[in-house]
Amino acid sequence: MSTELPIICLVRHGETAWSLTGQHTGLSDLPLTETGERAARALMPRLREPKFTLVLTSPLQRARRTCELAGFADVARPDADLCEWNYGAYEGRRTVEIRAERPGWELFRDGCPGGESAAEVAQRADRIIARARAAGGNVLLFSSGHILRVLTARWLGLPPEAGRLLLLGTTSVSALGYEHNALEPVVRLWNDTRHLAE
Repeated sequence: MSTELPIICLVRHGETAWSLTGQHTGLSDLPLTETGERAARALMPRLREPKFTLVLTSPLQRARRTCELAGFADVARPDADLCEWNYGAYEGRRTVEIRAERPGWELFRDGCPGGESAAEVAQRADRIIARARAAGGNVLLFSSGHILRVLTARWLGLPPEAGRLLLLGTTSVSALGYEHNALEPVVRLWNDTRHLAE
């Protein structure tokens, strides 16, 4: 039996039309672009190791398709808690447009009218973390940038607002884990896209 502590591997979905233009894409169910599909296929050799006890994906097609192209469709379970932040009235809008109407607006601090607050997103992230810790092995999560950033902040014991400090590119791989014991959560790898250059 391995004495290594488990990891939680985070994969942000591949490129979509709105990720290209910087539009907030919460619950809009957009497909991957052709570039996004190619990048998602490049994940397959990258994610061969380690073996995963649990694979969860956002039910939105951009995450599900990334999961499928990476080779995990047969074992992944959809989990609504992995859906991206609900941006409410700001869905489909770019930050620069929102700040033109609401100077100084910050997603992780202010949330979205008609959508979710950071605290509400953190509640979902905390439930995913609890499921991951209960899995008894390595866990693989496919989702979107802002929810994964909040999840990482919560993993580290930080408030959800700390997610603003953690940038994630499309089709990136990150890993959360422990140092020394399960009482010391850490980030082991962040925003890694080296598979896209291979």
